[in-house]
Amino acid sequence: MELPIDYPTLRLIWWALLGVLLIGFALTDGFDMGVGALLPFVAKTDEERRMVINTVGATWEGNQVWFITGGAAIFAAWPLVYGVSFSGFYLAMFVVLFSMILRPVGFKYRSKRPGARWRAFWDWGLFIGGFVPVLVFGVAVGNVMQGAPFRLDADLRTTYHGTFLGLFTPFTLVCGLLSVAMLVLHGAAWLGVKAEQGPVLDRTRKFGTVAAVASLILFAVGGLMASRLGFRLEGAVDPAGPSNPRLAMAVASPGAWVANLTAHPLALLAPALGFLGAAAALAGLWKRSTALAFGGSSASAAGIIATVGLSMFPFILPSTIDPRSSLLVWNASSSHSTLFTMLLVVALLMPVVLIYTAWVYKVLWGRTSTAALKTDPALY
Repeated sequence: MELPIDYPTLRLIWWALLGVLLIGFALTDGFDMGVGALLPFVAKTDEERRMVINTVGATWEGNQVWFITGGAAIFAAWPLVYGVSFSGFYLAMFVVLFSMILRPVGFKYRSKRPGARWRAFWDWGLFIGGFVPVLVFGVAVGNVMQGAPFRLDADLRTTYHGTFLGLFTPFTLVCGLLSVAMLVLHGAAWLGVKAEQGPVLDRTRKFGTVAAVASLILFAVGGLMASRLGFRLEGAVDPAGPSNPRLAMAVASPGAWVANLTAHPLALLAPALGFLGAAAALAGLWKRSTALAFGGSSASAAGIIATVGLSMFPFILPSTIDPRSSLLVWNASSSHSTLFTMLLVVALLMPVVLIYTAWVYKVLWGRTSTAALKTDPALY
């Protein structure tokens, strides 16, 4: 049976959906993690820390689903990408999962006992659960941009030649720090929306200002360093061809990522959004405008992530030791029928998820106060 959407279009749709899921994860679970990273620094007393925790306490579990959905989408739509990245970056993924395990335990157990040492221990656990995954995700994106040391044989079996410490290079560390700054800014903007007026917000604005400035500087530095990176295709690639990376010829080409952006003027809107969003968030923090700060931090995160995807298109994961093994939008996807079936599921369920999420935030809207901690037993 002939499907109503052709194979190249479906591949392109799923590439865009993967970007949407990553941005959704950054915009929702990102502020949760940003708040966790800020927790030990913006809140000094136990009441202040409980208040900060409860700004995300009601929604963090739902927000984390975006992370799970993103991983599932990669597995289903881009199995080769999933296989190479999750096996090659195995130790890094283990560090992420270990640190993220501290989040649910910290939320649930932190206030079960009144001891100061007990609560301080879990406060730092929540910090690790917010800071470490964000740092590692940024480092991972940096490795994707500079390419990973893997090769595929004739039977498409993967051999990864990298090491855990090899993931950390000057460029990937800049990407990791940019990820931290971007989501700490987002967390600070969220606290501006949800936390009560007082000393916590005063401290938050200071840390948020530093994060906004760091985001602008690190995004610029990362862009300059990325100008020496890139891969390009030699010869034509059939967008409707089989999912076999060995059929395409890719070569390292320093500067190709920047050339991809400048070749399409509309693509330059992504980095512009990254810079302007961070600047708007900075202005919002100065002016105590919660809408401007949160809208700006959201736009900045979306712009930075979109910049990566648009600059690399059609590459998803290049190989540094065997560019012919590089994974592209056109050669690493699932079958035509699989992509179409999954798109139908997304079309049916995604609106339900978005409507339900919007309803939850509407019901739970409003600032969290220290006074409510004494009267509401449902609070952490």
